[in-house]
Amino acid sequence: MTIMRTEKLTGPAVWKGADIAADDGWIYHLTEADIAGLEVMLASVEAQGLSLQHLTRDHVSLGPVASRLDAIAHDLEHGLGFSLMRGLPVERYTEEQLNIVYYAMGLYMGQPVTQNPKGDLLGLVMHVGDATKKDTRVYETNLYLPYHTDPSDVVALLCVRKAKAGGMSSLVSAAAIYNEILRRRPELLALFYRPFYYAHLGEQKTSPIFSFHDGKLSCRYLRQYIELGHETWGLPLSRIEIEALDLFDEIMMTPEMRIDMMMEPGDIQFANNYAVLHSRTSFEDADDPSLRRKKLRLWLKMPNARALAPDFPGRNGFSSETT
Repeated sequence: MTIMRTEKLTGPAVWKGADIAADDGWIYHLTEADIAGLEVMLASVEAQGLSLQHLTRDHVSLGPVASRLDAIAHDLEHGLGFSLMRGLPVERYTEEQLNIVYYAMGLYMGQPVTQNPKGDLLGLVMHVGDATKKDTRVYETNLYLPYHTDPSDVVALLCVRKAKAGGMSSLVSAAAIYNEILRRRPELLALFYRPFYYAHLGEQKTSPIFSFHDGKLSCRYLRQYIELGHETWGLPLSRIEIEALDLFDEIMMTPEMRIDMMMEPGDIQFANNYAVLHSRTSFEDADDPSLRRKKLRLWLKMPNARALAPDFPGRNGFSSETT
């Protein structure tokens, strides 16, 4: 059962971008030995004639980079809650080869889960959708993507190509937001522990925004889906609930709270969806379709994921029945 935490949170997951911007301890640069190990694995997969959908954990022997992925998995749960791996030579591989290398890394760390009702395990983050249609997901456009958490333990993003301009990635610590709410308006804190209605791709769920369980704070947030959920259920948000959400957004958008990074081709960003909210600025694409911004996304169910309270159920991926 969730117990409301009324004392300031401490620990490595409580950070402000202004305090860690000069520290690159969360960045790992792939070595030639790391890359060589990945390519041995790739050659083995190709020799066996395996396609991505047939890969299992038994096929994944990554060499030296495995120990670094172990360390990243630990840091995601017990450290800052995010990490960046830099230097995968994406230009060296065909599209299929790159998919296999990246997916294999995800398989080593955890279990990839579905990202849409079609059951896709490897998501394409690219401007391929019509922003004027309500059913277009924001990550399929070039629009600003508000801070949010995804429905999985961990989200990983591999940058294949940058945009012509824009597309800055941004992360914020949920625990740091929590401490600011506690400092500024402690009387509002209980509202974040009450269930809100969420609507996402036809699914309607209830969940609190904050949950403190087994010594850890967890967060679930995307205001657009909360507002849509309450509208769908015919339960308008109250004035005090709107005030609380406005406070959350105000704190979240404060420049000193976030850490920004322009991901370069070959960068892989990992984030714990319970500990970190992520966002992306709008961007301008190149005219040539082959040069347009492209990222590959994994949602991972992690073997070392935290225990969650009964009233804050975990969610990894989408049901195939969702419409």
